[in-house]
Amino acid sequence: MTSASSSAARELLREFPVVDGHNDLPWALRKQVRYDLDARDIAAHQNAYLHTDIPRLREGGVGAQYWSVYVPSDLPDAVPATLEQIDCVRQLLARYPADLAPALTAADMERARGEGRIASLMGAEGGHSIACSLGTLRGLYGLGVRYMTLTHNDNNPWADSATDEPNVGGLSAFGREVVREMNRLGMLVDLSHVAATTMRDALDATSAPVIFSHSSSRAVCDHPRNIPDDVLERLPGNGGVAMVTFVPKFVLQAAVDWTAAADENLRSQGFHHLDTTPEAMKVHRAFEERTPRPVATVSTVADHLDHMREVAGIDHLGIGGDYDGTAFTPDGLNDVSGYPNLIAELLDRGWSKPDLAKLTWQNSVRVLGAAEDVARELQATRPASNATIESLDG
Repeated sequence: MTSASSSAARELLREFPVVDGHNDLPWALRKQVRYDLDARDIAAHQNAYLHTDIPRLREGGVGAQYWSVYVPSDLPDAVPATLEQIDCVRQLLARYPADLAPALTAADMERARGEGRIASLMGAEGGHSIACSLGTLRGLYGLGVRYMTLTHNDNNPWADSATDEPNVGGLSAFGREVVREMNRLGMLVDLSHVAATTMRDALDATSAPVIFSHSSSRAVCDHPRNIPDDVLERLPGNGGVAMVTFVPKFVLQAAVDWTAAADENLRSQGFHHLDTTPEAMKVHRAFEERTPRPVATVSTVADHLDHMREVAGIDHLGIGGDYDGTAFTPDGLNDVSGYPNLIAELLDRGWSKPDLAKLTWQNSVRVLGAAEDVARELQATRPASNATIESLDG
């Protein structure tokens, strides 16, 4: 990138900062220090431990962040653990009010931008967090959760995951009811992590725009976590937004193959393949010394965005880095300070400033506002659903 494009990128981000769709800081805080915010004071640089802190969010031009309130799908008590994750975000908001602004609506996001604060929203990652209960879904919405990823890495009883064996063939009848109830609430339906069959079923069932909070293009990198072109082609009709992710094993084909071998190495030594504890990372690093890891770059991510723009159109793209939820990051996108490097790369590729303003800010704000509009209409005609999985799926 040129110094001119780097300067132009920072100037653009001052006016139209990044809305990032997915950051796993709350889970990292749980795993590392059991929510001891004194031990990981993000008012100061935490480079040795985290991808995320306030100085680097500021440096990266982040204006809104969906904090993931993720818990693993194999956790026996997913609902209380999800509540603890929500509580962590609330503690962060209370602790850093000069920098982090609570946000529930598109208007809240714009207000935070005007105040120079980072709008802080929440997304639940995985339908297991509602334990097959629409009442629990409504409870999460009431606590501030504004999207739910329908699955994580494993199927749940009503939706198939991208990285599990097919079970219900997409969405079950109860799964479609979950989507409809999310529409009625104004909670965004997030289709990252779900099987392509689930993506298509959700697009058939929804009356509101959907998002992919952290997914890239399957045509560019053939990984099941990415979005097939036929699904991207449906976003203009739906109004939704696909937020490109930076995870090397989802964006670089050579990294897909390397990761499969690295994951098997972890499992063979008694670790979960997603484990990022120091012990697991030591095993990872030893493997990497023997077998050098293919390195993704800013250009790798930009290739995805070029293709996704061609297929879905500029009005349907966003950014979801997945920081603190991945062991590795691309060169130039090492942490949350790196977003200007991506914008500079896109400027060098001929993306216009109006297009980049849509990518960074406008599309993601618009999609939440559109979900709110649909919810107002539905709430006028449709009561809360008390359907159960037993009543709909048998």
